[in-house]
Amino acid sequence: MTGTEVPRGTSRAVRSVPPSVRPRTAGAPRTTPSRPEGVGPVVDCAVYADGRRQAPVDPDDALREAVAQGGFVWLGLYAPTVEELGAIAERYQLHPLAVEDAVYAHQRPKLERYDDRLFMVFKTATYLEHDRLTATSEVVDTGEIMVFLGAHYVITVRHGEHAGLAELRRSLEDQPDLMCLGPSAVLYAVADHVVDGFVDVAGAVEGDVDELEASVFSDTRIDDIGRLYQLKRELLSLRRAVSPLEVPLQRLAERRMDAVPDAMRSYFRDVEDHAIRVRDQVAGLDELLTSILQASLARTSQADNEDMRRISAWAGIIAVPTAIAGIYGMNFRFMPELDWHYGYPLVLLLMAAVCLLLYRGFKRNGWL
Repeated sequence: MTGTEVPRGTSRAVRSVPPSVRPRTAGAPRTTPSRPEGVGPVVDCAVYADGRRQAPVDPDDALREAVAQGGFVWLGLYAPTVEELGAIAERYQLHPLAVEDAVYAHQRPKLERYDDRLFMVFKTATYLEHDRLTATSEVVDTGEIMVFLGAHYVITVRHGEHAGLAELRRSLEDQPDLMCLGPSAVLYAVADHVVDGFVDVAGAVEGDVDELEASVFSDTRIDDIGRLYQLKRELLSLRRAVSPLEVPLQRLAERRMDAVPDAMRSYFRDVEDHAIRVRDQVAGLDELLTSILQASLARTSQADNEDMRRISAWAGIIAVPTAIAGIYGMNFRFMPELDWHYGYPLVLLLMAAVCLLLYRGFKRNGWL
């Protein structure tokens, strides 16, 4: 659900904010994106019991209702401020360090464990459509999703204009058997959603790589160095989102955790397998781009060498008449054939014959 959608509920007045998530000192950069005016941080809030969504509930009462019904609450947030997330952190007893990471964003993918609770960071990615790849094209846009996981709650915090979770929530609500497995089912669904996004982006970037490869090896000379370098930079953003995700998923798939039932471990193992495949795909694209860049540089160098050979060949041809004309222009009294009636045409004919011989020789050797 995008940040422009009307939230289903808002939190009450802020009480106290944990010290570690109070506003930073003056001059500290604000990294979280601002929301549209009038839109609260709560995008959606619902209690799930026996795998099904229950009657609407106020976000402030959601956790109590979830515990009473033996279910869990899924609270979705979009770009919360320090004060907004601080009030929620107090209610749900979230760890201050995790809360600070969730507010200021720009974290690398990771999984942190606080007693029986988990905090996981995902980097999301989306492909930016463009008519033609240029040296300044933005190809990959990234965002973040943070997930707080407890026995009776899952809180998702989203940063960035893409990667909304509204469709994912509706899809999960159609799978009550999966939702019966508790909050970790939501964590699995978010992980699967993020990795599927990586697959789509990698496939789209592969099309750009193929286009550049065809351009580099085409007969038309185009300067592709800038475009290749820009695509490598954009691919690096995707690689930074994909590669670190393997270790957290491996921990979820192989280690016993109170917040993750054994039945969910096979689900995370499947997501890990997909993440490894897309990691290898991205690494392969990066290596291919490196090879294409080297080939482009080699072709540029080869073209420069060919130009230099042509210039050198023409310079050699022009040097002959220049030398002969220079000799006769020294105005000495006794010069060969100076007084002969046909001397002037003979010298011109000699110049033309030597130039023709040189031209044929250079042409035969591929210099012209």
